[in-house]
Amino acid sequence: MERTLSIIKPDGVAKNVIGEVIKRFETDSIKIAAMKMIKLTKTQAQGFYAVHRERPFFDSLTDFMTSGPIVVMVLEGKDVIAKNRKLMGATNFKEAEDGTIRKDYATDIEKNVVHGSDAPETAAFEIGYFFNDLEIQER
Repeated sequence: MERTLSIIKPDGVAKNVIGEVIKRFETDSIKIAAMKMIKLTKTQAQGFYAVHRERPFFDSLTDFMTSGPIVVMVLEGKDVIAKNRKLMGATNFKEAEDGTIRKDYATDIEKNVVHGSDAPETAAFEIGYFFNDLEIQER
């Protein structure tokens, strides 16, 4: 059983597509092991995206991620990292396949509705950033 982190970003929360995103996970046999809505501070966003600190988009990304509440989830299932990334679609929504979350709801490359871990090591860090062991339920 594999786990990954998923975030519904501020634009997804503002568009009221939380339920639609969750429905897509559950329809694809992905289980939600933990979930909460939070509002990041700038420092928290910078810590989460520290790997991108030297990139030109770091400030705009962390500003965006602190612009409203987000929904963070631990997803669980067989090959869940790959399944989640397929459901999300390409980072650039213009290149995303039809029927993916980003193709259906994103408006630009940063405001692309969802985030998902890209590898088991990344998932372990990202899950630990937002959740402790007591908050994650075995499903």
